[in-house]
Amino acid sequence: MDTIASLFSFITTPVSWVIVQFHKVYGALFGADTGWAWGLSIVSLVILIRICLIPLFVKQIKATRAMQTLQPEMKKIQERYKNDKQRQSEEMMKLYKETGTNPLSSCLPILAQSPFFFALYHVLNSIANGDTIGVINESLLQSAQKAHIFGAPLAAKFTDSASDVSALDASLSSVRVVTAIMIVLMSASQFFTQRQLMTKNVDTTVKTPFMQQQKMLLYVFPIMFAVFGINFPVGVLVYWLTTNVWTMGQQMYVIRNNPTPGSKAQAAYLDRLYKHVTNHGKIRGRGQKAIVKAIVAKGRDRNDYERKFINGLSKAGLAAQPDGTVAKGEAQTATLTEDGDGTTATARRQQPKRQSKSQRQSGTTKAAGEPTSLTKSDEPQDAKPADAAKPRTGSSGGRSKAQSGQRKGGPQRPKSPSKK
Repeated sequence: MDTIASLFSFITTPVSWVIVQFHKVYGALFGADTGWAWGLSIVSLVILIRICLIPLFVKQIKATRAMQTLQPEMKKIQERYKNDKQRQSEEMMKLYKETGTNPLSSCLPILAQSPFFFALYHVLNSIANGDTIGVINESLLQSAQKAHIFGAPLAAKFTDSASDVSALDASLSSVRVVTAIMIVLMSASQFFTQRQLMTKNVDTTVKTPFMQQQKMLLYVFPIMFAVFGINFPVGVLVYWLTTNVWTMGQQMYVIRNNPTPGSKAQAAYLDRLYKHVTNHGKIRGRGQKAIVKAIVAKGRDRNDYERKFINGLSKAGLAAQPDGTVAKGEAQTATLTEDGDGTTATARRQQPKRQSKSQRQSGTTKAAGEPTSLTKSDEPQDAKPADAAKPRTGSSGGRSKAQSGQRKGGPQRPKSPSKK
Protein backbone atom coordinates (compact mmCIF):
# COMPACT_ATOMS: atom_id res chain seq x y z
CA MET A 1 0.00 0.00 0.00
CA ASP A 2 2.88 2.36 0.80
CA THR A 3 4.35 1.76 -2.67
CA ILE A 4 1.04 2.54 -4.38
CA ALA A 5 0.55 5.65 -2.25
CA SER A 6 4.02 6.91 -3.14
CA LEU A 7 3.01 6.85 -6.83
CA PHE A 8 0.48 9.60 -6.06
CA SER A 9 2.91 11.71 -4.00
CA PHE A 10 2.56 14.50 -6.57
CA ILE A 11 -0.94 15.23 -5.25
CA THR A 12 -0.11 15.03 -1.54
CA THR A 13 0.71 18.74 -1.35
CA PRO A 14 -2.74 19.89 -2.64
CA VAL A 15 -4.50 17.35 -0.39
CA SER A 16 -2.52 18.38 2.69
CA TRP A 17 -3.14 22.08 1.89
CA VAL A 18 -6.93 21.53 1.72
CA ILE A 19 -6.88 19.62 5.02
CA VAL A 20 -4.89 22.38 6.72
CA GLN A 21 -7.30 25.07 5.50
CA PHE A 22 -10.30 23.19 6.87
CA HIS A 23 -8.35 22.51 10.08
CA LYS A 24 -7.93 26.24 10.65
CA VAL A 25 -11.71 26.70 10.55
CA TYR A 26 -12.63 23.73 12.74
CA GLY A 27 -9.65 24.30 15.05
CA ALA A 28 -11.06 27.70 15.94
CA LEU A 29 -14.35 26.03 16.93
CA PHE A 30 -13.30 22.79 18.63
CA GLY A 31 -9.60 23.27 19.40
CA ALA A 32 -6.57 22.73 17.18
CA ASP A 33 -5.49 19.41 18.73
CA THR A 34 -8.91 17.75 18.96
CA GLY A 35 -10.09 14.80 16.89
CA TRP A 36 -13.17 16.81 15.85
CA ALA A 37 -11.01 19.43 14.13
CA TRP A 38 -8.93 16.90 12.19
CA GLY A 39 -11.78 14.45 11.60
CA LEU A 40 -14.14 17.10 10.23
CA SER A 41 -11.31 18.39 8.03
CA ILE A 42 -11.11 14.94 6.40
CA VAL A 43 -14.92 14.78 6.05
CA SER A 44 -14.92 18.22 4.42
CA LEU A 45 -12.20 17.06 2.02
CA VAL A 46 -14.44 14.15 0.96
CA ILE A 47 -17.44 16.42 0.43
CA LEU A 48 -15.38 18.85 -1.64
CA ILE A 49 -14.02 16.03 -3.83
CA ARG A 50 -17.47 14.46 -4.33
CA ILE A 51 -19.02 17.79 -5.31
CA CYS A 52 -16.33 18.17 -7.96
CA LEU A 53 -17.08 14.62 -9.17
CA ILE A 54 -20.84 15.15 -9.67
CA PRO A 55 -20.49 15.53 -13.49
CA LEU A 56 -18.65 12.20 -13.58
CA PHE A 57 -21.37 10.67 -11.42
CA VAL A 58 -24.00 11.79 -13.95
CA LYS A 59 -21.95 10.15 -16.72
CA GLN A 60 -21.74 7.01 -14.63
CA ILE A 61 -25.54 6.84 -14.32
CA LYS A 62 -26.02 7.32 -18.07
CA ALA A 63 -23.34 4.72 -18.87
CA THR A 64 -24.86 2.18 -16.48
CA ARG A 65 -28.32 2.60 -18.01
CA ALA A 66 -26.93 2.40 -21.50
CA MET A 67 -25.16 -0.86 -20.60
CA GLN A 68 -28.41 -2.25 -19.18
CA THR A 69 -30.20 -1.36 -22.42
CA LEU A 70 -27.52 -3.10 -24.50
CA GLN A 71 -27.53 -6.32 -22.49
CA PRO A 72 -30.03 -8.19 -24.75
CA GLU A 73 -27.99 -7.29 -27.86
CA MET A 74 -24.75 -8.27 -26.14
CA LYS A 75 -26.24 -11.61 -25.15
CA LYS A 76 -27.26 -12.27 -28.77
CA ILE A 77 -23.71 -11.52 -29.93
CA GLN A 78 -22.27 -13.87 -27.32
CA GLU A 79 -24.57 -16.69 -28.37
CA ARG A 80 -24.02 -16.09 -32.09
CA TYR A 81 -20.21 -16.03 -31.90
CA LYS A 82 -19.63 -18.19 -28.83
CA ASN A 83 -17.00 -20.23 -30.70
CA ASP A 84 -15.20 -17.20 -32.16
CA LYS A 85 -13.92 -14.93 -29.38
CA GLN A 86 -12.19 -12.54 -31.75
CA ARG A 87 -15.34 -11.96 -33.82
CA GLN A 88 -17.31 -11.65 -30.60
CA SER A 89 -15.05 -8.86 -29.31
CA GLU A 90 -15.16 -7.11 -32.70
CA GLU A 91 -18.97 -7.14 -32.71
CA MET A 92 -19.02 -5.88 -29.13
CA MET A 93 -16.77 -2.94 -30.00
CA LYS A 94 -18.90 -2.23 -33.06
CA LEU A 95 -22.01 -2.18 -30.86
CA TYR A 96 -20.35 0.21 -28.40
CA LYS A 97 -19.30 2.50 -31.24
CA GLU A 98 -22.75 2.56 -32.86
CA THR A 99 -24.52 3.37 -29.58
CA GLY A 100 -21.82 5.70 -28.23
CA THR A 101 -21.43 3.65 -25.04
CA ASN A 102 -18.23 3.31 -23.04
CA PRO A 103 -18.14 0.43 -20.52
CA LEU A 104 -15.43 2.21 -18.49
CA SER A 105 -17.68 5.24 -17.88
CA SER A 106 -19.34 3.46 -14.95
CA CYS A 107 -15.96 3.34 -13.17
CA LEU A 108 -15.08 7.02 -13.66
CA PRO A 109 -15.96 8.29 -10.15
CA ILE A 110 -13.94 5.53 -8.46
CA LEU A 111 -10.97 6.04 -10.78
CA ALA A 112 -11.12 9.82 -10.39
CA GLN A 113 -11.04 9.82 -6.59
CA SER A 114 -8.40 7.07 -6.29
CA PRO A 115 -5.47 9.56 -6.44
CA PHE A 116 -6.99 11.58 -3.57
CA PHE A 117 -7.54 8.41 -1.56
CA PHE A 118 -3.94 7.22 -1.89
CA ALA A 119 -2.61 10.75 -1.35
CA LEU A 120 -4.54 10.99 1.92
CA TYR A 121 -3.22 7.56 2.91
CA HIS A 122 0.31 8.79 2.22
CA VAL A 123 -0.26 11.92 4.34
CA LEU A 124 -1.67 10.00 7.31
CA ASN A 125 1.03 7.35 7.10
CA SER A 126 3.67 10.09 7.23
CA ILE A 127 1.95 11.57 10.30
CA ALA A 128 2.07 8.14 11.99
CA ASN A 129 5.80 7.86 11.22
CA GLY A 130 6.47 11.41 12.47
CA ASP A 131 7.44 12.79 9.05
CA THR A 132 6.40 16.19 7.70
CA ILE A 133 4.69 16.08 4.32
CA GLY A 134 3.26 18.69 1.97
CA VAL A 135 2.29 21.82 3.89
CA ILE A 136 2.10 19.96 7.23
CA ASN A 137 5.03 21.29 9.26
CA GLU A 138 6.31 20.19 12.68
CA SER A 139 3.67 22.03 14.71
CA LEU A 140 0.80 20.65 12.60
CA LEU A 141 2.40 17.19 12.73
CA GLN A 142 2.41 17.21 16.55
CA SER A 143 -1.18 18.48 16.59
CA ALA A 144 -2.33 15.70 14.24
CA GLN A 145 -0.56 13.04 16.32
CA LYS A 146 -2.38 14.23 19.45
CA ALA A 147 -5.79 14.10 17.71
CA HIS A 148 -7.97 11.15 18.75
CA ILE A 149 -11.29 10.04 17.26
CA PHE A 150 -13.29 8.25 19.97
CA GLY A 151 -10.03 7.33 21.69
CA ALA A 152 -8.19 6.15 18.56
CA PRO A 153 -5.34 8.24 17.08
CA LEU A 154 -5.87 9.62 13.61
CA ALA A 155 -2.88 7.67 12.18
CA ALA A 156 -3.38 4.37 14.06
CA LYS A 157 -4.25 1.08 12.29
CA PHE A 158 -5.97 -2.13 13.37
CA THR A 159 -2.77 -4.10 12.69
CA ASP A 160 -0.50 -1.80 14.73
CA SER A 161 1.34 -3.30 17.67
CA ALA A 162 0.89 -2.20 21.24
CA SER A 163 4.16 -0.27 21.19
CA ASP A 164 3.15 1.64 18.05
CA VAL A 165 -0.18 2.58 19.57
CA SER A 166 1.34 3.59 22.91
CA ALA A 167 3.73 5.89 21.05
CA LEU A 168 0.61 7.73 19.83
CA ASP A 169 -0.69 7.96 23.42
CA ALA A 170 -3.53 5.43 23.08
CA SER A 171 -4.41 1.85 24.07
CA LEU A 172 -4.47 -1.09 21.67
CA SER A 173 -7.98 -2.17 22.68
CA SER A 174 -9.53 1.23 21.98
CA VAL A 175 -7.84 1.41 18.57
CA ARG A 176 -9.06 -2.03 17.54
CA VAL A 177 -12.60 -1.44 18.77
CA VAL A 178 -12.91 1.87 16.94
CA THR A 179 -11.32 0.57 13.72
CA ALA A 180 -13.43 -2.63 13.80
CA ILE A 181 -16.66 -0.62 14.16
CA MET A 182 -15.64 1.71 11.33
CA ILE A 183 -14.72 -1.23 9.06
CA VAL A 184 -18.10 -2.86 9.72
CA LEU A 185 -19.94 0.40 9.00
CA MET A 186 -17.88 0.92 5.86
CA SER A 187 -18.65 -2.59 4.53
CA ALA A 188 -22.34 -2.36 5.52
CA SER A 189 -22.79 0.99 3.75
CA GLN A 190 -21.17 -0.43 0.61
CA PHE A 191 -23.41 -3.52 0.76
CA PHE A 192 -26.57 -1.44 1.24
CA THR A 193 -25.64 0.89 -1.63
CA GLN A 194 -25.10 -2.01 -4.04
CA ARG A 195 -28.21 -3.86 -2.84
CA GLN A 196 -30.31 -0.72 -3.27
CA LEU A 197 -29.09 -0.48 -6.86
CA MET A 198 -29.87 -4.14 -7.57
CA THR A 199 -33.30 -4.39 -5.96
CA LYS A 200 -34.82 -1.03 -6.89
CA ASN A 201 -33.06 0.52 -9.87
CA VAL A 202 -32.53 -2.40 -12.29
CA ASP A 203 -34.88 -3.26 -15.15
CA THR A 204 -36.49 -6.48 -13.92
CA THR A 205 -37.65 -7.45 -17.42
CA VAL A 206 -34.07 -7.99 -18.63
CA LYS A 207 -32.26 -11.11 -17.39
CA THR A 208 -28.65 -10.90 -18.54
CA PRO A 209 -25.15 -11.80 -17.31
CA PHE A 210 -24.72 -8.12 -16.36
CA MET A 211 -27.20 -8.63 -13.51
CA GLN A 212 -25.27 -11.68 -12.32
CA GLN A 213 -22.09 -9.61 -12.25
CA GLN A 214 -23.84 -6.95 -10.18
CA LYS A 215 -25.03 -9.58 -7.72
CA MET A 216 -21.46 -10.82 -7.41
CA LEU A 217 -20.21 -7.30 -6.68
CA LEU A 218 -22.88 -7.08 -3.99
CA TYR A 219 -20.75 -9.39 -1.85
CA VAL A 220 -17.26 -8.84 -3.31
CA PHE A 221 -16.93 -5.14 -2.45
CA PRO A 222 -17.88 -5.43 1.25
CA ILE A 223 -15.43 -8.32 1.65
CA MET A 224 -12.68 -6.28 -0.02
CA PHE A 225 -13.34 -3.35 2.33
CA ALA A 226 -13.20 -5.67 5.34
CA VAL A 227 -9.92 -7.26 4.23
CA PHE A 228 -8.10 -4.08 3.26
CA GLY A 229 -9.68 -1.96 6.00
CA ILE A 230 -7.51 -3.46 8.73
CA ASN A 231 -4.48 -1.86 7.01
CA PHE A 232 -6.06 1.61 6.74
CA PRO A 233 -5.31 4.36 9.30
CA VAL A 234 -8.28 5.73 11.23
CA GLY A 235 -8.21 8.91 9.14
CA VAL A 236 -8.50 6.90 5.90
CA LEU A 237 -11.39 4.90 7.40
CA VAL A 238 -13.09 8.22 8.14
CA TYR A 239 -12.49 9.26 4.53
CA TRP A 240 -13.84 6.02 3.04
CA LEU A 241 -16.83 5.78 5.39
CA THR A 242 -17.77 9.35 4.52
CA THR A 243 -17.53 8.74 0.79
CA ASN A 244 -19.67 5.57 1.12
CA VAL A 245 -22.36 7.46 3.02
CA TRP A 246 -22.25 10.24 0.40
CA THR A 247 -22.58 7.70 -2.42
CA MET A 248 -25.51 6.01 -0.66
CA GLY A 249 -27.38 9.28 -0.17
CA GLN A 250 -26.62 10.47 -3.71
CA GLN A 251 -27.86 7.19 -5.15
CA MET A 252 -31.04 7.27 -3.06
CA TYR A 253 -31.79 10.74 -4.46
CA VAL A 254 -31.20 9.61 -8.04
CA ILE A 255 -33.27 6.43 -7.65
CA ARG A 256 -36.16 8.38 -6.15
CA ASN A 257 -36.22 11.23 -8.68
CA ASN A 258 -34.76 9.70 -11.86
CA PRO A 259 -35.27 5.91 -11.77
CA THR A 260 -34.28 3.39 -14.41
CA PRO A 261 -37.16 2.58 -16.84
CA GLY A 262 -38.75 -0.77 -16.05
CA SER A 263 -37.47 -0.89 -12.46
CA LYS A 264 -39.41 -1.04 -9.20
CA ALA A 265 -38.21 2.47 -8.47
CA GLN A 266 -39.92 3.70 -11.65
CA ALA A 267 -43.19 2.04 -10.59
CA ALA A 268 -43.06 3.83 -7.22
CA TYR A 269 -42.10 7.13 -8.89
CA LEU A 270 -44.95 7.01 -11.43
CA ASP A 271 -47.39 6.10 -8.66
CA ARG A 272 -46.35 9.20 -6.69
CA LEU A 273 -46.47 11.32 -9.84
CA TYR A 274 -49.95 10.04 -10.72
CA LYS A 275 -51.29 10.95 -7.26
CA HIS A 276 -49.76 14.43 -7.51
CA VAL A 277 -51.13 15.08 -11.01
CA THR A 278 -54.65 13.87 -10.18
CA ASN A 279 -54.71 16.04 -7.04
CA HIS A 280 -53.20 19.22 -8.51
CA GLY A 281 -53.86 18.79 -12.24
CA LYS A 282 -50.34 19.75 -13.33
CA ILE A 283 -46.73 18.59 -13.53
CA ARG A 284 -44.22 20.26 -11.22
CA GLY A 285 -40.56 20.78 -12.00
CA ARG A 286 -38.46 20.30 -15.13
CA GLY A 287 -37.40 16.82 -14.05
CA GLN A 288 -40.97 15.50 -13.98
CA LYS A 289 -41.75 17.15 -17.32
CA ALA A 290 -38.68 15.51 -18.85
CA ILE A 291 -39.76 12.07 -17.64
CA VAL A 292 -43.36 12.48 -18.87
CA LYS A 293 -42.05 13.81 -22.20
CA ALA A 294 -39.84 10.73 -22.58
CA ILE A 295 -42.77 8.42 -21.78
CA VAL A 296 -44.99 10.14 -24.37
CA ALA A 297 -42.26 9.93 -27.02
CA LYS A 298 -41.85 6.15 -26.55
CA GLY A 299 -45.24 5.35 -28.04
CA ARG A 300 -45.52 1.58 -28.53
CA ASP A 301 -42.24 0.98 -26.69
CA ARG A 302 -43.65 1.90 -23.27
CA ASN A 303 -43.26 -0.64 -20.51
CA ASP A 304 -46.09 -1.84 -18.27
CA TYR A 305 -45.57 0.84 -15.62
CA GLU A 306 -45.61 3.63 -18.21
CA ARG A 307 -48.74 2.29 -19.93
CA LYS A 308 -50.48 2.07 -16.57
CA PHE A 309 -49.55 5.69 -15.87
CA ILE A 310 -50.87 6.95 -19.24
CA ASN A 311 -54.10 4.93 -18.97
CA GLY A 312 -54.64 6.17 -15.41
CA LEU A 313 -54.41 9.77 -16.58
CA SER A 314 -56.93 9.07 -19.34
CA LYS A 315 -59.41 7.59 -16.86
CA ALA A 316 -58.98 10.67 -14.67
CA GLY A 317 -59.88 12.96 -17.60
CA LEU A 318 -56.29 14.07 -18.17
CA ALA A 319 -53.98 13.67 -21.14
CA ALA A 320 -50.18 13.68 -21.22
CA GLN A 321 -48.86 16.13 -23.81
CA PRO A 322 -45.71 15.78 -25.97
CA ASP A 323 -44.06 18.69 -24.12
CA GLY A 324 -44.31 16.85 -20.78
CA THR A 325 -47.34 18.67 -19.39
CA VAL A 326 -50.88 17.41 -18.79
CA ALA A 327 -54.14 18.98 -19.93
CA LYS A 328 -57.74 18.57 -18.81
CA GLY A 329 -60.65 17.71 -21.05
CA GLU A 330 -60.46 14.62 -23.23
CA ALA A 331 -62.51 16.14 -26.06
CA GLN A 332 -60.39 19.26 -26.43
CA THR A 333 -56.90 17.81 -25.93
CA ALA A 334 -54.85 15.22 -27.67
CA THR A 335 -55.42 11.91 -25.90
CA LEU A 336 -52.51 9.49 -26.14
CA THR A 337 -53.54 5.92 -26.83
CA GLU A 338 -51.49 2.87 -25.96
CA ASP A 339 -50.15 2.82 -29.52
CA GLY A 340 -48.64 6.25 -28.98
CA ASP A 341 -50.89 8.02 -31.51
CA GLY A 342 -52.24 11.46 -30.60
CA THR A 343 -55.87 11.57 -31.78
CA THR A 344 -58.79 13.55 -30.45
CA ALA A 345 -61.60 11.81 -28.68
CA THR A 346 -64.17 13.00 -31.25
CA ALA A 347 -62.06 11.62 -34.09
CA ARG A 348 -61.91 8.26 -32.37
CA ARG A 349 -65.70 8.12 -32.01
CA GLN A 350 -66.33 8.72 -35.75
CA GLN A 351 -66.10 5.09 -36.77
CA PRO A 352 -67.46 3.87 -40.14
CA LYS A 353 -70.87 2.23 -39.97
CA ARG A 354 -70.90 -1.53 -40.11
CA GLN A 355 -72.26 -2.96 -43.36
CA SER A 356 -75.25 -5.27 -43.43
CA LYS A 357 -74.95 -8.91 -44.42
CA SER A 358 -76.58 -8.31 -47.81
CA GLN A 359 -74.15 -5.45 -48.54
CA ARG A 360 -71.13 -7.59 -47.68
CA GLN A 361 -72.41 -10.45 -49.88
CA SER A 362 -73.14 -8.18 -52.84
CA GLY A 363 -69.74 -6.44 -52.46
CA THR A 364 -71.26 -2.96 -52.63
CA THR A 365 -70.77 -0.20 -50.10
CA LYS A 366 -73.19 2.61 -49.51
CA ALA A 367 -71.95 5.97 -48.50
CA ALA A 368 -73.81 7.77 -45.80
CA GLY A 369 -76.58 9.95 -47.27
CA GLU A 370 -76.66 8.31 -50.77
CA PRO A 371 -79.98 6.92 -52.13
CA THR A 372 -80.09 3.17 -52.00
CA SER A 373 -80.33 1.41 -55.37
CA LEU A 374 -82.76 -1.44 -55.82
CA THR A 375 -81.00 -4.73 -56.32
CA LYS A 376 -82.32 -8.24 -56.07
CA SER A 377 -81.64 -8.22 -52.37
CA ASP A 378 -83.33 -4.78 -51.96
CA GLU A 379 -86.63 -5.44 -53.78
CA PRO A 380 -89.80 -4.11 -52.12
CA GLN A 381 -91.51 -6.58 -49.86
CA ASP A 382 -94.84 -6.41 -51.74
CA ALA A 383 -93.20 -7.87 -54.89
CA LYS A 384 -93.30 -11.43 -53.57
CA PRO A 385 -94.22 -14.65 -55.31
CA ALA A 386 -97.87 -15.50 -55.39
CA ASP A 387 -97.34 -18.60 -53.31
CA ALA A 388 -95.83 -16.56 -50.56
CA ALA A 389 -98.98 -14.39 -50.42
CA LYS A 390 -101.25 -17.35 -49.73
CA PRO A 391 -102.04 -17.92 -46.10
CA ARG A 392 -100.42 -20.91 -44.47
CA THR A 393 -102.79 -23.76 -43.73
CA GLY A 394 -100.85 -24.93 -40.73
CA SER A 395 -97.40 -25.36 -39.50
CA SER A 396 -97.86 -29.01 -38.65
CA GLY A 397 -98.67 -29.95 -42.25
CA GLY A 398 -95.64 -28.13 -43.62
CA ARG A 399 -93.45 -29.72 -40.96
CA SER A 400 -94.75 -33.20 -41.78
CA LYS A 401 -94.07 -32.65 -45.51
CA ALA A 402 -90.57 -31.54 -44.74
CA GLN A 403 -90.04 -34.62 -42.63
CA SER A 404 -91.33 -36.88 -45.41
CA GLY A 405 -88.34 -36.03 -47.60
CA GLN A 406 -89.81 -33.38 -49.85
CA ARG A 407 -87.59 -30.45 -50.71
CA LYS A 408 -88.55 -26.92 -49.98
CA GLY A 409 -88.92 -25.23 -53.33
CA GLY A 410 -87.55 -26.65 -56.57
CA PRO A 411 -88.41 -29.94 -58.30
CA GLN A 412 -89.62 -32.80 -56.16
CA ARG A 413 -88.38 -36.30 -56.29
CA PRO A 414 -90.68 -38.78 -58.06
CA LYS A 415 -92.22 -41.25 -55.75
CA SER A 416 -91.03 -44.78 -56.17
CA PRO A 417 -93.77 -47.22 -57.19
CA SER A 418 -95.06 -49.15 -54.27
CA LYS A 419 -94.71 -52.87 -54.35
CA LYS A 420 -97.93 -54.71 -53.97
